[in-house]
Amino acid sequence: MRKILKFIGFGVAALLLVPLSASGQGADTVAITLQDAWNIALSQSLTVMVADKEIEKTGYEKKGAYASLFPNVAFSGTYQRTIKKQTMVMKMGDVTQKISMGTDNNISGGFNASMPLVNVALWRSLDISGKSVDLAVEKARQSRQDLINQVEQAFYTCLLASDLCDVYKENYSNAEENYRQTKAKYESGRVAKYDMIRAEVNMQNAEPNVYDSQNSLMLAQWQLKALMGINLNTNIKCIGHLGDYAYQMQKIVMASDTIDVSANSSLRQLDIQDDILDKTYKMQLAQYYPTLAATAQYNWVSMSNNLKIFHYTWNPYSVAALSLQIPIFSGFQKTNALRQIKVQQEQLDLQKENARRTLVVGAKQSLSSLETALKQYKAAQATVEGAQTGYDIARKMYDVGRATILEVNDAQLALLQSKLNLDQAIYSYLIAKSSLDLILGVDREDKEMFGKGPELQPVR
Repeated sequence: MRKILKFIGFGVAALLLVPLSASGQGADTVAITLQDAWNIALSQSLTVMVADKEIEKTGYEKKGAYASLFPNVAFSGTYQRTIKKQTMVMKMGDVTQKISMGTDNNISGGFNASMPLVNVALWRSLDISGKSVDLAVEKARQSRQDLINQVEQAFYTCLLASDLCDVYKENYSNAEENYRQTKAKYESGRVAKYDMIRAEVNMQNAEPNVYDSQNSLMLAQWQLKALMGINLNTNIKCIGHLGDYAYQMQKIVMASDTIDVSANSSLRQLDIQDDILDKTYKMQLAQYYPTLAATAQYNWVSMSNNLKIFHYTWNPYSVAALSLQIPIFSGFQKTNALRQIKVQQEQLDLQKENARRTLVVGAKQSLSSLETALKQYKAAQATVEGAQTGYDIARKMYDVGRATILEVNDAQLALLQSKLNLDQAIYSYLIAKSSLDLILGVDREDKEMFGKGPELQPVR
C-alpha cells in the first residue's frame, strides 16, 4: 500500500512544467468540489484555449473560401514608355516612305471584374471547408474530455491520499493509546517489559506512515493544482471522502459485442477525416468538368509624346466576356491524384478499424477492472466491520489480561489493512469508471448525471 501512496507523486515532476495562468498566494484554504475543479481547469487550461482558437481560425477559413463565389473586382493601371517606335514602310511606285507609329507615353487604367459561373471543383472545396470546422470542433471536444478525465482522476487521488492520511493517523492514535495503557500497566507491574517495548515499537512503526501519507497528500494536491492551472502555493482542500462516492459503485452491464465506442473523440475525428477525403475525391473528380466564368473590363487609355498628364485625352472602352474552359489532357495528373486519394481512403479505413479494436479492448479492460473493484469493495466492506469488532474485543481482552499485546497489534494491523483495502477498492472503481467514460466519449454533462450511458444495475 505504501508503494501505491508513493506512486501518486510520480507524475508531479512533469506536471510542474505546465504553465500556470493564475497568480497570487493566499493563506486561506480554498475548498473545491469535483465540479469546481472542472470549471477552474476548463477556464484556465491553455490547451483548451488553443483548441478554441483553432475553431475560430477554421471558421474564418471557411468564410474566406465562400468569398470565391463573389465577384472579384480590382483596379489596375499601366504606364508604357516607348524606347524605339515601330516603323511602317510603304512603297508608292519607286518611292519608299517610312512612317513611325505610336507615341512616347502610353497610359491605361481601369476596373477588372471576374466571377465564376460554373465551377464544380470550387463548390466541392466549400464542403471541405465546412468539414474542417467540424474537425476543429471535435478536437476541442477531445481536449476538454482529456482534461476533465485528468482532473477527475487527480481529484480522486487527492481524496484517496486524504482518506489514507486519516486512516494512518487513526492507526497511530490507536498505537499511541495502546502504548500509553501498556506503559501504565508495566509501571504498576501488571505486564512484562516486553509488552511495553512491543507497544512502543508498534507506535514508532506507525509514525512514518503518517508522514508518508501527508507527503503523498501534498503531492496529489500539487498535481491537481497544476492541472487546474492555479498557483501551487494556493492551499486547497478537496471536499468529501471516497466513501461519499460508494453509491456510484454499481454493476455495469455491457456485453462485449455491444460495446459502442462511436462517440469516442479520436474515432469521430477519423470519421470526419474520412468525410473530408470523400469530398476531396469528388473535388478532384470535378477537375474533369468544364468551367465557365464571366469577366468585365472598363478601362481608360491615353497616348501622348509628353508628360503633361492633366492635359491628356482619355479614351474609355469596356469589354464583357464569357470564358469557357474544357479540360482535355493534363498528362494523367488528375488520374494519379484520384488514385492517391483512393489509397488514402483505404489507409484511413485500416486506421479506423485498428483504433476501434484498441478502444474496444480498452473498454473491456476497464469493465473488468470495474467488476474486480466492485468485488473487492464488497469483501473489504465486510472485512472492515469484522476487523473493527476484532480490534475492540482484543483491546478489552488485553485490558482484563486475557490477551497479549501481540494479539492487539495483529488486530490493529488487520483493521488498518481492511480500511486501506476499502478505500483502494473505491478508488480503483472510480479510476476505471473515469477511463471507461473517456473511451466511450462521455461528455461532462453526462458524467454529472451518473447512470446515463451504460445500463446500470444496483449492487446485490
